[in-house]
Amino acid sequence: MMDAADISGKTLALRKLLEAKLGVRSKSLRQALKRAGRRLPRGMRRQGEVLLRAEQLAANPKLARQLRPAEVDQAFAALNSHLEAIDVADRRKGWWLSLAGSLATNILLFIVGVLLVLRWRGYV
Repeated sequence: MMDAADISGKTLALRKLLEAKLGVRSKSLRQALKRAGRRLPRGMRRQGEVLLRAEQLAANPKLARQLRPAEVDQAFAALNSHLEAIDVADRRKGWWLSLAGSLATNILLFIVGVLLVLRWRGYV
């Protein structure tokens, strides 16, 4: 049977991983998952909800008997492995490449627009 200390240790570990990998700072796992938002896939958000429900149930001794340790361990392992697999440097590089691509596209469209106006006016 799991107790509140086991679950709070797991949620603390997940909060630290969320801060390290996604830059999400929070005081609770609920707030961290909410701030992570769509940066986590839908399945991982569901696993987080399983952990949040387990955290609530573990706080009450009578309700703690409803916990399924295998389900909680599976949710923790899935969320933990997903967060461990995130490469922060690759995410940062992808953001910069996306920014550069959108800027290049905008500049190209601007130049084409200017050339079209010049041709329409008869200067080219």
